[in-house]
Amino acid sequence: METTLVPLFGVPGGMEMMVILLIAVLLFGANKIPKLARSTGEAMGEFQKGRTEVEQELENMQDGGGTEATEPDVERGEEVAAEAGDEEEQPN
Repeated sequence: METTLVPLFGVPGGMEMMVILLIAVLLFGANKIPKLARSTGEAMGEFQKGRTEVEQELENMQDGGGTEATEPDVERGEEVAAEAGDEEEQPN
């Protein structure tokens, strides 16, 4: 006996999409939906960029190259050291 798996929820069809769109308009209002979509797209882009950076770093670590300090990392380190020095000099 062969068993096939049937997903509980399929891809929404035309009528289901209309209901989802109607609920979204009622919840957020027609003016806020484009802003919501734009911010969601930006968030997805940032996530993709971060994921790509992590994947590249993992590949570098697997290749044995390790991670090298880049110029922004060095500059940030100098800023942190300067801020720490400033905090020590201030009297309480």
